[in-house]
Amino acid sequence: MNTQQNRGNHRAQAMLILSMAIFGTLGLFTRNIEVSSGELALYRAVLAALLILIYLTITRQPIPFSSIKKETPLLLASGVAMGINWILLFEAYRYTTISVATLSYYFAPVIVTAACPFLFHERLTKKQLVCFCMSTIGLFMIIGAGTGAGGSQDLMGIFCGLGAAVFYAAVILLNKFIKNVTGIHRTLLQFFAAILILIPYVAFTGGTHLAALSSIGLICLLIVGLIHTGVTYCLYFSALKDLPGQEAAILSYIDPLVAALISVTLLGETMTILQIVGGTFILGFTLWNEMDG
Repeated sequence: MNTQQNRGNHRAQAMLILSMAIFGTLGLFTRNIEVSSGELALYRAVLAALLILIYLTITRQPIPFSSIKKETPLLLASGVAMGINWILLFEAYRYTTISVATLSYYFAPVIVTAACPFLFHERLTKKQLVCFCMSTIGLFMIIGAGTGAGGSQDLMGIFCGLGAAVFYAAVILLNKFIKNVTGIHRTLLQFFAAILILIPYVAFTGGTHLAALSSIGLICLLIVGLIHTGVTYCLYFSALKDLPGQEAAILSYIDPLVAALISVTLLGETMTILQIVGGTFILGFTLWNEMDG
């Protein structure tokens, strides 16, 4: 039994590490897709939803429609928040470096920590308060460095990344209220909800330009929709159910580390010392907050 548990744990670890590493390369591929952020978010949701729907059909996992009725408003709200989150994250990639955009985006757990006492009446411990304050100082370091290093473009990217973090935090918080639909079914329904809000958004902000994509852009779009979203979300949720929360939280930091590595080594993007220190504050204190003790 222990041997089977260990094998299951190692498999889940490998799946989560792989999914986080793939997530970390997202910015590299979105840079080559010549459509608006809203249009990119729409295609991502459509491709991922189709792939997950095929996966559920093949594995004979029916969608729990009876449970959906009670959770419909929350699923719609979380799907809308997910769609807006994607748009803002893609905008962040356009305006600033991938590493800075990703570090700004990883302020989301800090927002969740700050919101929980108000929404769930949870007491904010001294440790959580220290982590919140230090992570916020880290964010201000990144913003301050952005105003001097890259000017208004860099600053816009940072604020888009922070906006994406706000909506990602909203997705996390809304999911805490969803009790009857779990895992991959929840994700599929959130993708459908995101599609519903993104279709009119794209229609009113310039329409679709899929035919104008270059062959490289089209390949990158398929990779982002099918691999970064469809396959990776399946890996991510399959791993989560077999791993302790703390271990999953620690492994999730592979994402920003891979993103920063790609930003510096492959794209030649630079970070100031202040941005590096600020990013270390955000990741370090957020990680400490998620660890026991």
